[in-house]
Amino acid sequence: MKKTLITLNRLRTTAIAVAIIVVAVMIFWLVRVSKNNEITITADNRIDITPEQIQSIKAIGEWEFLSITDEEMVDTTRSRLFGNDRLVRIYYGTMRLGINMHHTKPGWIKPSGDSVSVTLPPVELLDHDFIDEARTRSFHESGRWTAEDREAMYRRAHRMMKARGLTPANINTARNNADAQMRSMLRAIGFRHITIRFENRAPLLPPSAQHRLP
Repeated sequence: MKKTLITLNRLRTTAIAVAIIVVAVMIFWLVRVSKNNEITITADNRIDITPEQIQSIKAIGEWEFLSITDEEMVDTTRSRLFGNDRLVRIYYGTMRLGINMHHTKPGWIKPSGDSVSVTLPPVELLDHDFIDEARTRSFHESGRWTAEDREAMYRRAHRMMKARGLTPANINTARNNADAQMRSMLRAIGFRHITIRFENRAPLLPPSAQHRLP
């Protein structure tokens, strides 16, 4: 009877020892595996701007950022034998300053991660025929004046308005407005770091305006 009890006790002790060894081996294996398998968390900051989005920005075309309304009085006098002929006309016009997105060059927008670099066309006068001829009025008229005389006065008014409206301050205001609106659009897409530059090339003169200017 005593031998049977001793045998059972030894079996229990052996089983417990084996269980402890198994648990120890498993713990050692888990610790070793956890060291070799590190968990890494990375953030993907890449912003995917699609060709469709780029094309939709270019499709804006003429993008106005500042309008300047002006009124000019032009006076011309012509001497003749028995007195003077005089013509005084008042001209009204609105100059629109902005950029033409159709004039962007290839590679004008360069995304990189959450950053983007944009090169915009120069700020220019979007419409060179800005005088509202329907509102032009003759303030005073004496004598006989030809269509060529009136065209010469139109050109004078055109130059006067451009000199008054296309000032460095107004151009800079239009550039600042363009910068702010473009940044707002790119932030809405998801970009965080935005660099905007403007080309320095001379703006194009529309053929429709060439015959009206000296």
